[in-house]
Amino acid sequence: MTKIFAHRGASGQYPENTMLAFEKGIEAGADGIEFDVQLAKDGRIVVIHDERLDRTTSLKGFVKDTAYDVIKTANAAANHHHTYSDTKVPLLEDVLFWAEKKHFLLNIELKNSVIRYEGMEEKVLEEVKRFHLEERVILSTFNHESLALCARLAPHIERAALTSDVLYQADRYITSIPASGYHPRLNSPAAADDVLKKMRNSSIKVRPYTVNRPEDMKRLIEAGADGIFTDFPAKAVAMLKNE
Repeated sequence: MTKIFAHRGASGQYPENTMLAFEKGIEAGADGIEFDVQLAKDGRIVVIHDERLDRTTSLKGFVKDTAYDVIKTANAAANHHHTYSDTKVPLLEDVLFWAEKKHFLLNIELKNSVIRYEGMEEKVLEEVKRFHLEERVILSTFNHESLALCARLAPHIERAALTSDVLYQADRYITSIPASGYHPRLNSPAAADDVLKKMRNSSIKVRPYTVNRPEDMKRLIEAGADGIFTDFPAKAVAMLKNE
């Protein structure tokens, strides 16, 4: 059955990559949450999508140039006006501490394809192991060299290759990393029904992103996608129940 992942939490309605959005995603019935991590200036693992703070927080500048003691003073719901004025940018450890006693999946996207963030893989894996979440975590990134490093450091933790374009012989390529997940962009040919069918005959799990329209949810569920990432998990859960 298709797994529903709340993309940056229930980010269609709540401030993305915040504890509020994650909690609402799970309350909506999602099987898991997806979120992004980067390193602050002091090396702490911050949950945020953009390399810059400007879009989603009340601060400006690069995450890499800002210590977390400064980042935590920001309003993490800057693009939601004043509705959620007390919302903070969480650390990875905040999310994992909350998730430890629960039962959902966690897709951690390493945002290291623009800025390399030396040592990020080791830091993230250390936290995952500290909270005993190895069996519930999927590590994904557009940086496939980083995935290969994760495979060497922690071969037992699931890995998935994020792509925005078509891969030639995707099944062979992903297996060569090695990874077992394929996360293609929704409106690319890689998310077409024939690709999903081909991948179903392999051990590779296909989970397209970002699936927000009901007709796309329906098509992918019917095509047997292993998972979908959506900003509106409640809609996807309702769609799945009606299938």
